[in-house]
Amino acid sequence: MADHQQVINVADQTKVSIPGADVERLEVEEDINYTQRGQWLRAAVLGANDGLVSTASLMMGIGSVKDDAKAMILTGFAGLVAGACSMAIGEFVSVYSQVDIEVAQLKRQKRMSRDGVENEEEEEEEREKVVQLPSPVQAALASALAFSAGAVLPLLAAAFLKEWKVRLGVVVGVASLALLVFGVVGAVLGRAPVGRSSVRVLTGGWLAMAITSGLTKLIGSTGL
Repeated sequence: MADHQQVINVADQTKVSIPGADVERLEVEEDINYTQRGQWLRAAVLGANDGLVSTASLMMGIGSVKDDAKAMILTGFAGLVAGACSMAIGEFVSVYSQVDIEVAQLKRQKRMSRDGVENEEEEEEEREKVVQLPSPVQAALASALAFSAGAVLPLLAAAFLKEWKVRLGVVVGVASLALLVFGVVGAVLGRAPVGRSSVRVLTGGWLAMAITSGLTKLIGSTGL
């Protein structure tokens, strides 16, 4: 049609005519919203995976040289706190730096516009980038919470078990199951092959726990 108009039915069965250009813009905005949500979810899954692997590896490292449940749990808790703080601070600095860069670029575009150089489109793009960036505080809290959510799983698995070997086995089992879940969720969000992604995440977690446990046991046995 000449006007490129589309007709949309609304709840009251009336028909509203919307220009095609507006429909396309709405579709683009909706796609951007879903993309941003997917990125946030994917980052949350990766943060939880980091918390799970690092905390479980620390607990397995201490558990390989000491059968003290308290030492193992305290080590895992310390890893949770340290990792969550590290993730939060790193994300805060990263996002804040990105905001500073985008704001500085926007100021340069405005200065060039005042000097007579036509940069309205570029200035609008920079303004949209600044608006789309997350709050540094929100990003920091999200990273810390995601890391903590993953790190708490091996802690809960070992908290009420007194038998040393059973405790180690349960930590490995819970960590493995959670790694498979994270692998599946990450694959779905990233539209990647589920089987391959799950095996990759699981193998990586196993390697991290095995290396940490082996090196800690080696150093502990040599008396260093």
